[in-house]
Amino acid sequence: MQRAAQVPPLAVVRGEGPWLFDDTGQRYFDTSSSWWVNLFGHADARINAALKDQLETLPHVMLAGCTHAPAVELAERLSALTGGTLGHCFFASDGASAVEIALKMSFHHWRNLGRSDKREFVCLRKGYHGETLGALAVTDVAVFRDAYDPLLMRAHQVMSPDARQAMTGESAADVARRATAELEALLQARHAHIAALILEPLVQGATGMAFYDPAYLRAARKLCDQFDVTLIADEIAVGCGRTGTFFAFEQAALPGEQAIWPDLICLSKGISGGYLPLSLVLSRDSIYEAFLDDDVTRGFLHSHSYTGNALACRAALAVLDRFAQEDVLRHNREQAATLTTALAPLAADPRIEHFRQLGMIWAFDVREPLIGPRFAERFHLAGRAYELLIRPIGRTVYLMPPYVLTEDLSQWLAERLLATLNYVLNQIPPDVDRAPEPPTA
Repeated sequence: MQRAAQVPPLAVVRGEGPWLFDDTGQRYFDTSSSWWVNLFGHADARINAALKDQLETLPHVMLAGCTHAPAVELAERLSALTGGTLGHCFFASDGASAVEIALKMSFHHWRNLGRSDKREFVCLRKGYHGETLGALAVTDVAVFRDAYDPLLMRAHQVMSPDARQAMTGESAADVARRATAELEALLQARHAHIAALILEPLVQGATGMAFYDPAYLRAARKLCDQFDVTLIADEIAVGCGRTGTFFAFEQAALPGEQAIWPDLICLSKGISGGYLPLSLVLSRDSIYEAFLDDDVTRGFLHSHSYTGNALACRAALAVLDRFAQEDVLRHNREQAATLTTALAPLAADPRIEHFRQLGMIWAFDVREPLIGPRFAERFHLAGRAYELLIRPIGRTVYLMPPYVLTEDLSQWLAERLLATLNYVLNQIPPDVDRAPEPPTA
């Protein structure tokens, strides 16, 4: 708010594919898929057509005593993607709401099973799960959390398996083992009181794209089984193919072994393709069955007016159609390899550290002595001049582009990203209020 006079919001008037256009006609490549939601580009013709059809049929009906085909089909198709292991779907509006639902559902199901002492939650340090009060209680981002700390329930925080914490000679798997040991010690001591562990599978997004080894997911599943703790996978940012599999948690299983699943999955962001607010919680049968009772107080009561909105569900079905019909995951693997090759000069640049890539996520950290004041803001402004809409997280620069990359576009994106980095790091002293002149080429 305070900086708006110096850095006014970009006035976006149109979107097409991976591009956004401002009110002067200038284009910008949407490097973050508009906060990780826009999977197939802006104004996608097929999703547009599905929504126009649904708009003419049924925009919305309350999902209380009623149902409709898009909600039913969406629930069935998502359950099928888990092999039926998570057989039930609870609809919500946004990611934080899905987290709230998962936390409440976990506690309430334990209470219905006669274990009402299980009311504590475990989260990872540097994790992010949303900014409503319940979600903030399991979020470890000071700028969002601290002002409201007196209002929040107390959650246990355990070591993040962030691979950047590796000591000399350690691998990412070694870091995961150290983090597992801390989790095990907590569950051993407090399992009678702990309802659930919540985590972002493979990548902790909002605190700097912290990647970690899938060994941690395997260990967390085993420990939650051992100590009767609900395992909640927050796939809001990393689901829908972003990490290379539709659900990031799919990568927990070793090759050739049986699939491993959490007890609850929170899904939002990309599921509706960047069109409409939608989130949902997938649950195992055992959790669903804990609420089946003639006593309404034992039922799970959580709703909002637009629960299971038909338009949003139809958008999500159009997204799933793209995955089913176009082999999106294979295409992404091919294009990710192309962009990673184009970014090779960055990976070797001594000014950065921890260059990393997983699926359709790329990130690197600019070394601390080089960043200067307001690094993220300066990088954002410079990026605009190079036709990039990009917003670093602290000193972490990341790309989470729409799934529409081509070889030429990947090369262009890599060149513009490097040009932006060079401009920002060559500013001496940095001008925090002025963007560079647009490039001539």
